[in-house]
Amino acid sequence: MFTLNQGMVQEACAYIRQQTNRVPQVGLILGSGLGVLADYIEEAVTIQYENIPHFPRSTVEGHAGELMIGTVGGVDVVLMKGRFHMYEGYGPEMTAFPVRVMKELGVTKLLVTNAAGGVNTSYQPGDLMLISDHLNLTGRNPLIGANDAAFGPRFPDMSEAYSRRLRDLAKSVAAGKGFPLQEGVYAGLLGPNYETPAEIRMLRTLGADAVGMSTVSEVIVARHTGIEVLGISCISNMAAGILDQPLSHDEVMETTEMVKEKFLGLVLAVIPQM
Repeated sequence: MFTLNQGMVQEACAYIRQQTNRVPQVGLILGSGLGVLADYIEEAVTIQYENIPHFPRSTVEGHAGELMIGTVGGVDVVLMKGRFHMYEGYGPEMTAFPVRVMKELGVTKLLVTNAAGGVNTSYQPGDLMLISDHLNLTGRNPLIGANDAAFGPRFPDMSEAYSRRLRDLAKSVAAGKGFPLQEGVYAGLLGPNYETPAEIRMLRTLGADAVGMSTVSEVIVARHTGIEVLGISCISNMAAGILDQPLSHDEVMETTEMVKEKFLGLVLAVIPQM
């Protein structure tokens, strides 16, 4: 079994610190089509994933494969422009490896975003959903194996995986900008195929409001290491069986392009207050 260790995290951090002396407070992980936020980072230093020791490579359209460190609204941030997925062949501990690196760099708050299918039939493509909780239905967990106490406790609490404080902040910001936010449960599946209509009916019965193929491992590791998390899903399409049409990644990218102004307005206002 592959074992992630503190030395790997420290080697990655040492390389990143050679490129910049900033100490980021907020980490950002951007989902499919949501990398536009990177254009608003000031004084940015950009590092290719392939140059960072032990970093995986991003292979999915809409995921650029760059780490950026700079400022947003006067706050030092580190941003992943593109993430890693288990369906690319990575174990859960490697999809979440950058979160461990962020913690070592100084991050105490994490904003994760994703493009997700709407399971809740009251949702519409283009809605933004605050993640209140998640269902890890991947069958995998990044904490399996020997626990390194330097990372976090053997049995981390997940009763508030997604910070209520940060959700309240996001709702206040959205209200001030005059647009509503959905709030619900995100179901994380392994992928890469989209779900069947029967699976979507099952997820609705289980209490899911949206479904995707990322995020859960990152959040588990963030909470393991004591980072406070805010999660936002862009409802990029309605899940299988709700509408009489096939699902495609092109639709995901088109919807995230449509919603980018609303997404940017929310996130750029939230980051300085996190």
